Amino acid sequence: MRLANGIVIDKEKTFGTLKFSALRREVRVQNEDGSVSSEIKERTYDLKCRGQGRMIQVSVPASVPLKEFDYNAEVEIINPMADTVATATFQGADVDWYIKAEDIVLRNKQNSNGTAPNNSQPQNKK
Repeated sequence: MRLANGIVIDKEKTFGTLKFSALRREVRVQNEDGSVSSEIKERTYDLKCRGQGRMIQVSVPASVPLKEFDYNAEVEIINPMADTVATATFQGADVDWYIKAEDIVLRNKQNSNGTAPNNSQPQNKK
């Protein structure tokens, strides 16, 4: 099952502040014989998401240059869309959610020294 056009997302309400973590994986194009080619189809990045309270993965097309932002740099995702892939099981179906975007860019900060304020505080996990 696939949603016809995905789910359009209100970025501020859904994600809040996003911070860059790392490149998670590169998805490569599959050749006709089933082998993996050297051509990259898309890249998936890990982003720290304050709104969700956890790390999220966001995929962007390979036509977008590789992102190599500083760790914890505040970023923004351009035109995000959530979609699902469902796999039938004997009990019903397993559904996986994913987020795609046109691009990931640095968020504009208006600090005079060019650095973002450090708002991180240790969190106690129980």
